[in-house]
Amino acid sequence: MATKFADIGKGPRDLLNDDYTTKTTLKCKKNAGPVAVTIETERGESGALSSKIGTKFAYAKFNVDKAQATANGGRVLETSMMVAPGVKLSFKANKGADLGVDYKSGNFCATGKFDAANMSKVSSSACIALPSGVIAGGDATYSLGEKAGLSGLNMGASYSHGQLSASVTSASKFSQFNLGLLYKVNDEVTLASQTAHSSEKTCDVGGVGGSYKAPFGLIKAKYSGSGQVSASLIKDIAPKVSLTASGTVDVSDFSTFKYGFGLTM
Repeated sequence: MATKFADIGKGPRDLLNDDYTTKTTLKCKKNAGPVAVTIETERGESGALSSKIGTKFAYAKFNVDKAQATANGGRVLETSMMVAPGVKLSFKANKGADLGVDYKSGNFCATGKFDAANMSKVSSSACIALPSGVIAGGDATYSLGEKAGLSGLNMGASYSHGQLSASVTSASKFSQFNLGLLYKVNDEVTLASQTAHSSEKTCDVGGVGGSYKAPFGLIKAKYSGSGQVSASLIKDIAPKVSLTASGTVDVSDFSTFKYGFGLTM
């Protein structure tokens, strides 16, 4: 199955990063005919509430994937359109503006992106999935203007066999290599780890943890090389209503404990 190069190592990355929060948030989703509306509210440290409202819809082959107004007056716009079988054009505007193209055919996927706001760079990636379970690819970034030249080049690969999957990707022009491991012990327990390796630091532990599908909800926990322990519980408390409760603490100083709650409905 075709996958983007950026998604190599997605399994352990998602398990060790998603659902851990120290914020209090409420996310409400509602369909208004063909238009989906989402309102996200966050409680700040002072107790003040800030909200952002967004929507998405499709008309013919044109998709508005996200149109959002934020509390500070910012705007986000993401659109896409299929122009041919396997070819999708996209436009994303937030602080900048990017024009993109994605191409998928069989087990091959390629992407391209152009910085349309500053005219400063062009980036591309390619990835291929082999029948053996190996997914391999790379990406490159070319800077424009006075400092024109190749500013980024990386490669990576992943391999899946049975319950185990592993990935390795380079960063900063091969000066660092990131290793991700994911092992599905059984239907309830999954373990994962992420480490970075470079000449400056032989092994930097980004996170080691796992998830457990308990009868009352999904439990996740992880430990990072910086000495932080985090845990979260994701539970459906009503039909189409999900609660995420999370906490994190530095094992050397328990006064640093922080917690967060997220409600999605």
